[in-house]
Amino acid sequence: MNKNASAFIALLSLFCFSRCNPGGGKNTIATDSVSIAAGEASFTKNCSGCHNFKQDGIGPQLSGVTGALSPDWLLHFIKNSQQMIASGDQQANLLFTKYKKSVMPPFDTLQDGEVNQLIAYIHAQKAISSKASKKNNGIPNPIPEQIAVSNLVVNLQQVTQFPATSDKPPLARITKLGFQPVSGNLFINDLQGRLYKMKNDKPIIYLDIAKLKTKFINKPGLAAGFGSFAFHPEFASNGLLYTTHTEAPGSGKADFGYADSIKVTMQWVLTQWKTTMPNADSFVGTSREMLRVNMVTGIHGVQEITFNPLAKKGDKDYGLLYIGVGDGGSAEAGFAFLEHSIEKIWGTIIRIDPKGKNSVNGQYGIPSANPFANSSNNKAVKEIYAWGFRNPHRITWTKSGTMLSSNIGQANIESLYEVQPGHDYGWPVREGNFVSAELTDNLGNVYPLPANDSVYKITYPVAEFDHDEGKAISGGFEYWGNSIPALKGKFLFGDIPSGRLFYLDVADLKQGRMATIKEWKITINGKPETLKSVCGSDRIDLHFGRDMQGELYILTKADGMLYKMVGATD
Repeated sequence: MNKNASAFIALLSLFCFSRCNPGGGKNTIATDSVSIAAGEASFTKNCSGCHNFKQDGIGPQLSGVTGALSPDWLLHFIKNSQQMIASGDQQANLLFTKYKKSVMPPFDTLQDGEVNQLIAYIHAQKAISSKASKKNNGIPNPIPEQIAVSNLVVNLQQVTQFPATSDKPPLARITKLGFQPVSGNLFINDLQGRLYKMKNDKPIIYLDIAKLKTKFINKPGLAAGFGSFAFHPEFASNGLLYTTHTEAPGSGKADFGYADSIKVTMQWVLTQWKTTMPNADSFVGTSREMLRVNMVTGIHGVQEITFNPLAKKGDKDYGLLYIGVGDGGSAEAGFAFLEHSIEKIWGTIIRIDPKGKNSVNGQYGIPSANPFANSSNNKAVKEIYAWGFRNPHRITWTKSGTMLSSNIGQANIESLYEVQPGHDYGWPVREGNFVSAELTDNLGNVYPLPANDSVYKITYPVAEFDHDEGKAISGGFEYWGNSIPALKGKFLFGDIPSGRLFYLDVADLKQGRMATIKEWKITINGKPETLKSVCGSDRIDLHFGRDMQGELYILTKADGMLYKMVGATD
């Protein structure tokens, strides 16, 4: 149901430790096929991006929850958990405390009948048995050391507020800020389908994928819709722009699919757009599909595409497109065999030549320098650059040339990786510097690394934090600008839901050791603030951007605001 659902339907967890049934029994739950079918449709649309019935995902798995909590309590909690917490409801506050004061937005637009159908569908799913073993007792607090608050205070200046594309938070689903090569014009995408061009600090619609792609969808899932964009480094002369977006299952023939016995929730599509007017305020031109990937659930899609900004003409990396392909929630859904393999595209960073033609579908090229391009394994996905990710949500480079990716974790660890060609980053057998639960166990648990861990040849993070600090790492950039000396040598990032702001010193990024993470604070127009206070929401949906001059920006989806970092003291 949206990622704040970390607090929601902790319902199964509540079942495990309380075995209570507030408000009565389950005899009022509908069992007819019509109600269950309607509930399934609602679950797919509203919940499947975060929940399933096999493994904990963004939210806990829901098998057996209707045996622990009454339909009436579930209905009210689903519709407005925040209101129940504020009213002093004992069970709601128990969840609120257990899940570190994370809350989900209200679903009060759903009618009671719709929620009851949803509950009917959840109730109809076969309850799985709890595995009674020592392995169920994972490390309760993987990283006990707390992130220290530094003296760094960054002053933000509001640039603009984007038009609302939703009638409730997040008001504008803005997720990425990029710029057009040569001109430096800023562009920002909204997951609802729009690509905005900034003109005189105001957004104007440059491209509306929702209108141009008739099969475009932006649900289910937190990141469904218009995922990412990247201008070709020679855009000024060739007019080439690349985007990713989601479409409904079966909208086209997938280049990367799996057995038809496994459900497809959505397809992610990479598109090339070509314009003959690169400096125009709105796109006029043509498009062609480059590749299409089936996904098991609505989470962990193709949310990042980018070119190496340091590559120059003549470099082997120049003009090659990096693409972060999430695992599609396959491990949580019980299909972990779809990932953690050089024979599968899910959970990887791939690298392609957009102008080439030697891919299987002939729509792009596979660089000969890719680590598996000449593999003796004829099943290897030759596009793969690195593998073993859950959700390589953002990809960036330091000024010295180190490639980094932030990887959104499961239930414990948020990681920053130094990306090296051909390396295995471990998911789902590892989460950060820890062993993830056996796939027959609950993926919410982690355990210490084994004594013989080196034989597995897994590459571990250069920085990480656990869920005491935040729930989902928000990309980040090294500061490359000149106007804020206090930010020199720092990599700034944060936590998507809470809006907490972190940094580390780039000099501390060394493979084989953990860089120290510190928290920083903000002022807005010189006044001390928090993103939570100015957004007016408990969920911030924090993202970062960097312009051609190397200056940094903050985007907050909750209120659709764009801020620029204009000063700092340390």
